[in-house]
Amino acid sequence: MPPQMELVAITLDCPDPMALAEFYRQATGYEPHPKSDGEFAGLNREDGLFMGFQRVEDHRPPSWPGQSVPQQLHICFRVAESLDAAEARLRELGAGKPEYQPLGDKARVLTDPAGHPFCIVPR
Repeated sequence: MPPQMELVAITLDCPDPMALAEFYRQATGYEPHPKSDGEFAGLNREDGLFMGFQRVEDHRPPSWPGQSVPQQLHICFRVAESLDAAEARLRELGAGKPEYQPLGDKARVLTDPAGHPFCIVPR
C-alpha cells in the first residue's frame, strides 16, 4: 500500500496576517491560534486542520481569472446556507466577487481581502 498523506495545514501569503486570519475566523468559525501575531497568524479547526497566514512584504494578490499574477492555490468551502446567503455574509466580511463565474449556480468564486480566490459550494 502506498504511503498515505493527510492534509494538516494550508498557509496563505498576505500583507496582513491578523486581518486575513480574522476574515477566515469569522467566515469559518475556526479558533485563533494563541501564538498568532503580525508576521504569522493561524486558525485551528477541531479536526486538526490548520490555516496559516504569513506576512509577505510587497504581496501581490492573484489576478484571477487572468494569469499576470497566478492564483497558485484555490480553496473550496462547503456552506450550510444557500449560496446567496453565504455570499452575502462573506461579502459583508470583506470578500470580493470576480465578475467571471465559471461554475454558474453550482458554486461561487469569491476573493478574500488579500485577493486569494476561493469557492463556496452548497452542502
